[in-house]
Amino acid sequence: MHSIATAMKYKVALKKSREGYSVSCPALPGCWSQGKKEDEALENIQAAIRGHVKAAIKISKGVKVREVEVAVCRAEAVVGAARAASWFYQ
Repeated sequence: MHSIATAMKYKVALKKSREGYSVSCPALPGCWSQGKKEDEALENIQAAIRGHVKAAIKISKGVKVREVEVAVCRAEAVVGAARAASWFYQ
């Protein structure tokens, strides 16, 4: 079976550290990488995201997958995003 590549955009959080840069993808919990320079970190997180998605596809084979839509109050979304950002930058 042949697969067709699909480009997807993910927001990443980049943080300068003593060793260079750390970078994570908040939409994919546990998906982190790093690099000595910003461009290296961004290249590395792309590879990490591809690996994360590939693993998710592999472990979900044979499992019923559904999408659900969740209504979130605008204030809850803003507070949730602020908490996530403040946690990341501590």
